[in-house]
Amino acid sequence: MKAGSPKDLIPEFFDNTAQTYDSVVNWATFGKDRHWKKEILKQIPNCETILDLACGTGILTFQIAELFPNSQIIGVDITESYLNVAKKKNPHQRVSFLKQDAEKLDIAQKFDCIVSSYIPKYCDPENLIPVCLNHLKPNGKIILHDFTYPKSSIVKSLWNAYFVVLNVIGYFVPSWKKVFADLPKLIRTTKWLDDYEQVMKKHGLETHLQSLTWNSSAVLTGIKKI
Repeated sequence: MKAGSPKDLIPEFFDNTAQTYDSVVNWATFGKDRHWKKEILKQIPNCETILDLACGTGILTFQIAELFPNSQIIGVDITESYLNVAKKKNPHQRVSFLKQDAEKLDIAQKFDCIVSSYIPKYCDPENLIPVCLNHLKPNGKIILHDFTYPKSSIVKSLWNAYFVVLNVIGYFVPSWKKVFADLPKLIRTTKWLDDYEQVMKKHGLETHLQSLTWNSSAVLTGIKKI
């Protein structure tokens, strides 16, 4: 992985992978993406307005819509090809999609809940958290989910071996070769969990951490108290 901001990897990872993302995402998550999203959904309070940041092809967005049939939901992503897939799949009039950079988010609306899966490792918490707070209602909730590098030596060995297999698969699926090669390097080096928790607390958020699947993933929440 070349030096630079993790955010620089977004176009390299995602510009040419929208059409296959829904089927490939389980490969890159050890088959756990569905389980992790269920855990994210458990954290969302019953509310009127929900923002899904880095919504991609809308996998989580539509699950939120099914769970909260009376809520208005907006999905935001920076990659147009992913948004196009989401819009084509969209069966809900109360679900809409916008192309925006999450770190420069500018929506004339505040939300009861802001949720995002897989964005933290790419963004700077010093940019993302204040932007989220500007779009969050009093007592609103931020829910962030992403990969974490396991702590157990046994789990690390299994994790590393799995990504070796994915790297080999990448030679047969060229559009995903870059992702399978560089994603594990990014996950090993990111300190998103500590960094985001620190920034959330600095801004007065009440935080809670949930580790998932032998510490290979985590959900970090923050509540904006009045």
